[in-house]
Amino acid sequence: MSEIVIRDVKTFVTAPRGINLVVVKVETSEPELYGYGCATFTWRHKAVVTAVEEYLKPLFVEKNVQNIQEIWQSMMGSSYWRNSAVLNNAMSGVDEALWDIKGKLAGMPVYDLLGGKCREGIALYRHADGKNWEEVRECIYGYVEEGYRYIRCHMGLYGGNLDSRQVLVKPENAPEGAYYNPRLYMQSVVELMDKVRTEFGWNLEIMHDVHERLSLADTLTFAREMEAFKLFFLEDCVRPDQGEYLRYLREQTSVPLAIGELFTNQTEWRTIIQNQWIDFIRVHLSDIGGITPAVRLAHFADVYQVRTAWHGPNDLSPIGMAAQMHLDLAMPNFGIQEFSGFEDAEREVFPGCPEVRNGYAYLSGAPGIGTGFDEKLAKKYPANENVNFGWLFSRLPDGTPVRP
Repeated sequence: MSEIVIRDVKTFVTAPRGINLVVVKVETSEPELYGYGCATFTWRHKAVVTAVEEYLKPLFVEKNVQNIQEIWQSMMGSSYWRNSAVLNNAMSGVDEALWDIKGKLAGMPVYDLLGGKCREGIALYRHADGKNWEEVRECIYGYVEEGYRYIRCHMGLYGGNLDSRQVLVKPENAPEGAYYNPRLYMQSVVELMDKVRTEFGWNLEIMHDVHERLSLADTLTFAREMEAFKLFFLEDCVRPDQGEYLRYLREQTSVPLAIGELFTNQTEWRTIIQNQWIDFIRVHLSDIGGITPAVRLAHFADVYQVRTAWHGPNDLSPIGMAAQMHLDLAMPNFGIQEFSGFEDAEREVFPGCPEVRNGYAYLSGAPGIGTGFDEKLAKKYPANENVNFGWLFSRLPDGTPVRP
């Protein structure tokens, strides 16, 4: 059989959910052999498209599609400066598409290429949110009835607001933003978790995401307060550049800690995993460059008994979600998978989405990643040029911007 090479690399932007998703297609010298990968960075999708089309595509046309490791290493070094979310997402689109192709060539799903299954179903967690306790309670009951046993609990936008009790006095001419009071936020979450445990008991596994909204001192206080509720984990207490502070949290609280959705490179996770300062690593696959680096990260974490909990927001294409789930099936240190559900329009554009039953996800077993992409139907849902960035502009009561 003659060498199969890359003939073209294409990008698509579609928004079946109103959220811009970036899909990369790698075409080969075999007309019916191609692969799809996820390169979704919703907030900078145009930059990702440019990086793929203008910089990566010219590098890899006529390259052997089998050589994933060589191509990934070349992509990583090709810009000299590296490890940005834009460049990593561009790389991820190509990388996942190549794994998709390799699976199709082998006639095997990606999880078999990684060594086969460690489990049959993938445990999922969902997000329960609402403006007040009644809305959160109703949301949790809905998920429980669907069979979910792991639920992340919030109230209001990040920063919390128990029953809309926050009273904020802003300075004159204060800019627009998502304002919150850290102390009232902490109080609201303590009261929320108490209500959840009182209403639902201890069979339900619950989580909470701080989303880097607290000072370091408040983070320690908050983590200690969460001990009473036996969380499955407390997520993203600190920013990526504050990893050393996790040592103090580990020494002074028993709450399981999860972090990583903003990570883009190994210097951010290496030390905290080696020192076992965290319990779950939560990186976003496309933000670190795709399946290839994620496999290395998962094996590295396994050595130190740190489990995976890949980032699975609604600004992730079904292809990206399926890619993560292949690792979930194959990695022995799988912990939990964040899941935001699929809407009907997404299932139409991305045939072969993972199926969900009774709180578990199941892959089809089709060769490659197993989730396809209907290029014609995707045009029905063009890029959304009016994306709401408001939640990204968190501010303290005096208007100071809070940087995750």
